[in-house]
Amino acid sequence: MRRPPAQPNQPHRPRPQNQPAPPFNAPAARRLRAALNMGPEHVAYGMRASYGLPYVTQDLVVAWERGLASPANNELTALAGVLWCSPAELLGKPRTLREHRIARGLAPEDVARTVGHELPVYLRMEEHDEWRGTERQSAALADVLGLSLPDFITVTGRETKLAELLRSAVTTRWQAYVRPVGKMVPLDRSILGDTLQALHQNYQGQMAATLSWGGGGSDSSEGGRAFLDRIVEHFWGAVEGRGR
Repeated sequence: MRRPPAQPNQPHRPRPQNQPAPPFNAPAARRLRAALNMGPEHVAYGMRASYGLPYVTQDLVVAWERGLASPANNELTALAGVLWCSPAELLGKPRTLREHRIARGLAPEDVARTVGHELPVYLRMEEHDEWRGTERQSAALADVLGLSLPDFITVTGRETKLAELLRSAVTTRWQAYVRPVGKMVPLDRSILGDTLQALHQNYQGQMAATLSWGGGGSDSSEGGRAFLDRIVEHFWGAVEGRGR
């Protein structure tokens, strides 16, 4: 892939302590560096010489690779350039709006312009981890960030509400929740209905089986809570299974 352009004339400073670090993948950074037959000192030199980061030392690179520290946004971009990779290859699985943007190597101005928001408005959404946009803007956001449907639900702050609906569906009458869940998750109605029914049967089956073993209410409650705690994960797994 093409290496990001160097910006030697732009001053960079160490990340402020209150700025959250992106989800850095330290093992990936070590692996990519080793594949290029580079030492930490070579990486540090490249970041200083080509990206105007005079404070980056061999020790700092080693700290990143050991998971003792995480690079800030500008440091991550420079590190990716030196290692000839994309920023996404140096990140763990992103979950927030900001992390997805960083993983795509985009500036906030790029995303704000694409989705049709003023930059200060978009930055507040990142800061508070709360997406607010129309259906058209949401579709543009999913496209520019390459979001899967589960990622889109998480990034737009709908996962908590989805979990509440799914818990109600599996513990009561699942049929009553096909429409509410469908309003939040744009899936084929038949797939959605089959998924909710399967989750309901799974949950109820676990509860009934545990009680029939004579384990008592505490065991069934523990098993039921464990299932409900991971209800969103179970939901996406079931949806994926029916989409194959």
